[in-house]
Amino acid sequence: MKNNQYKVIFTIFIMSLLIILALGLYFLVSFKGDNMQGAKVVIIAMTMLALASIALAIFTYRKNIKPMSKMLKSADPYNDLTYLPIESDNVDDMMQELRDKLIKANSQKRQTDTILKYMNDGIISFDMSGNVTYVNPAAVGMMELQDSDDTFTKIFSKYTDINMEKIIYLEDWTSSETKIENKQGYMNLFFVPFKDSINRPTGLMVVIQDITEHVRLDNMRKEFVADVSHELKTPLTSIKGFSETLLDGVDDEETRNHFLTIINDNADRMQKLVQDLLILSKYDNKQSSVKKTEFNLGELAKKCAEKFEIEVKKKKQKLECLVTSNVPDIKADLDGIERVIINIISNSVKYTPDGGKIDVYVGSVHNDVYIKIKDTGIGIPQSDIDKIFERFYRVDKARSRQMGGTGLGLSIAKEIIEQNNGNISITSELGKGTEVVIRLPIRKRRESTKG
Repeated sequence: MKNNQYKVIFTIFIMSLLIILALGLYFLVSFKGDNMQGAKVVIIAMTMLALASIALAIFTYRKNIKPMSKMLKSADPYNDLTYLPIESDNVDDMMQELRDKLIKANSQKRQTDTILKYMNDGIISFDMSGNVTYVNPAAVGMMELQDSDDTFTKIFSKYTDINMEKIIYLEDWTSSETKIENKQGYMNLFFVPFKDSINRPTGLMVVIQDITEHVRLDNMRKEFVADVSHELKTPLTSIKGFSETLLDGVDDEETRNHFLTIINDNADRMQKLVQDLLILSKYDNKQSSVKKTEFNLGELAKKCAEKFEIEVKKKKQKLECLVTSNVPDIKADLDGIERVIINIISNSVKYTPDGGKIDVYVGSVHNDVYIKIKDTGIGIPQSDIDKIFERFYRVDKARSRQMGGTGLGLSIAKEIIEQNNGNISITSELGKGTEVVIRLPIRKRRESTKG
């Protein structure tokens, strides 16, 4: 770099001398040697002009060439800054300002890379040729990308109606959002074109959101509305049919009473369904005012079991409640826990054949008390275990409706137990029976946690 600087200065110096020499010769010839005084003036002028040329060369070197040389040496070769305003006339200040700007630019780039790397949404960017210029780990997982998936076409060719040219050039005519489904679930894609300062497209960015859970909840909502409609339609149809028959006139007293009994039973079924729906709604909206009291789970279990003495005798079943000694008290929603225990025992009695056995165990383990209800009933298929707590889900729909079930009992039980910081689990084997275990935290542990 120094050699180039010296060459520039030397070139300026030689050109200046040549110009001065040419001017000097011109003037000397003009005087024709008969005016020595004029010759002296020319020589003095030439000398002054030469000195001025040297001063100009030195000034150019110090003010332009040397600062530029320092800036090029200090610049980071790995950063390309097309515009970097420098406001300081002092070279040292100028170079420090340059370093600060480079450090700030690198820091911002690292922050952006970190955010994109760890965000939950997927990000893929493409240039105008459709080549991938950036992809974050989330996008790799959501779109099941391989190393060979390095272009827009390779990634989105399997999905219809996704065209890069249309998205970029026909923004007003095509949708910038679309939904797709793959092995990972349901994905929502947002297409955002990059544009330069004069609004020309320079690339495309795709933002990918996993909406699998939203789709699942939406499907559950639709199924819930359909189930409620179906559950209400059946008793209403029955009530309307028999009431119209009675209005037409029924002379037989026994037939009339039979019809009225059916109407009353269906009305009771609708009332129970509405009550269960209201309870679920309160728990969903956190509107249920739970009054927690201190009580003994063993005593409550015995009280609940006694309520089924008549039904158990009719079916010649054996129902036993065994409580281990020194079961700690708990502080929870007494009415809610009682409702859950009655519901579980009721299911065991319903779905256990005549002569079967139902055992209720109450005890404590670590910081929890538990109640285990085990029967020798018909059992539940393994494929239905995971769905058993869903609303309106029944293993045997026809039989459940015949026995007066709404399909909401276990859903309500799960909500109540979770509201009391406990958990409920079910294990079963088809044809051999079912076991339900409810765990609730001991009162002392809950109080110490609050403190």
